[in-house]
Amino acid sequence: MEFIYRGLKANLERHTVTGAEIDRQLQRLQQQNPRIAVVKDRPTQQGDEVVLDYAGYCNGVQFAGGTAQNQTLVLGSGSFIPGFEEQLLDKVPEEKVTVKVTFPEQYHAPELAGKEAEFRCVIHEIRLKTNYELDDVFAKEVGGCETLEEMRQKLGESLQAYSDERGEMDLQDRLLHQAAATVEVAISEEELKDAIDEQMNNLRAQLGQQGLSIEMYCQFMNTTEEQLRQDAKPSAEESIRTRAAVEKIVELEKLEAEDQEVADALNLICRRNRMTMEQLKPYYNDEFRKAVIASVLTSKVMKLIRDAAEVTVITGK
Repeated sequence: MEFIYRGLKANLERHTVTGAEIDRQLQRLQQQNPRIAVVKDRPTQQGDEVVLDYAGYCNGVQFAGGTAQNQTLVLGSGSFIPGFEEQLLDKVPEEKVTVKVTFPEQYHAPELAGKEAEFRCVIHEIRLKTNYELDDVFAKEVGGCETLEEMRQKLGESLQAYSDERGEMDLQDRLLHQAAATVEVAISEEELKDAIDEQMNNLRAQLGQQGLSIEMYCQFMNTTEEQLRQDAKPSAEESIRTRAAVEKIVELEKLEAEDQEVADALNLICRRNRMTMEQLKPYYNDEFRKAVIASVLTSKVMKLIRDAAEVTVITGK
């Protein structure tokens, strides 16, 4: 089989962002960014957000984890211990309030479960959250624009750029898989096992972020870990084939990951994870560096294939 990675053909479907999509995004921003007004002419009431300090005591002794400063709390939300929020109603800023509660019997801290306690509180600020109107005020305070029309235009441009970027990424991914389909590679059992292990580890990590285990997932999906491994086999084989295609193109085209390209990739990792290079250093070992270099080379391969492809742009909604 001839390995083909130049002159591939594919369609690039370019979605045109509609006014309705812009409206939906404006409404999402409206919901996510309530207007917060400081209330000064009345005491607290249900639904208010308060900013308070509190310190918790049990048998007259302050306990760990029961102290906070400038904590925000919506009265009536049920976020705190039962009975806590109700005792903060009808209070004014800087008023000292002693809240008396009984911890639930099933409280997560066993040393406090079922015990009586008091919280010495001071409310510093009362806030009222309301929805913005979709007008120029909303555009200025939320969108950083002078008018709502300007905000709509910039939002449309942002949505279009995002859609175009996703379309381009999808195109390059499809072209790479086209090339990978023509590469000859013998996949050993060990390679396949390692690729499946990698996919299973990724699944475990994703589930862990949601507080789930692989056992819980299997029970919910009415399957077994062995079946999951079997189901992962085709995509594992595809990943091996794709990696082989990338390595072969790197060799044929004599591609290299320049130091600046690696540095740019590391800076991007830091930005995406909201960390500094100094914070990244403890994780930056040889394995990490190899993974970054592989990512840089894969991006260069995908761009090369894309530039050498015959792409038909199809524009639609």
